[in-house]
Amino acid sequence: MKGFAILLALLAATPSLAQDSMPPAPYAYNQLDDPAQEAEARELMESLRCLTCQSQSIADSDAPMAGDMRHQVRSRIASGEHPEHIRGWMMERYGDYISYEPRMSRTTWPLFAVPLLLILVAGIALSRRLRRSKAEPS
Repeated sequence: MKGFAILLALLAATPSLAQDSMPPAPYAYNQLDDPAQEAEARELMESLRCLTCQSQSIADSDAPMAGDMRHQVRSRIASGEHPEHIRGWMMERYGDYISYEPRMSRTTWPLFAVPLLLILVAGIALSRRLRRSKAEPS
């Protein structure tokens, strides 16, 4: 019975082991031949967040998923797609969180509105404090 449990555990772990053993996509670690296209791809990859690491761009991450995303960016740039079109496709596929440069939408508007509201509240509080200090005799 114990041997059966070990065999079952090994069979359950096999798919997860196979995923890391797959070879990387061709453009995951290889640069494009055209330096101008590679520069465009590099700039775009530095502005997209790795969903596995979340603190690195896909250009800096060694995660297999980031490699696949680098491959997608480079192959689409090589086929002539515009970087903003690729960014839009990535955001549709993975969500707004993938971009370090979020667009204004109904789900991201708080990212833009909250800092402005905080600045406004701080300005009002500061002006009231200054008025009080001027009104009070020293």
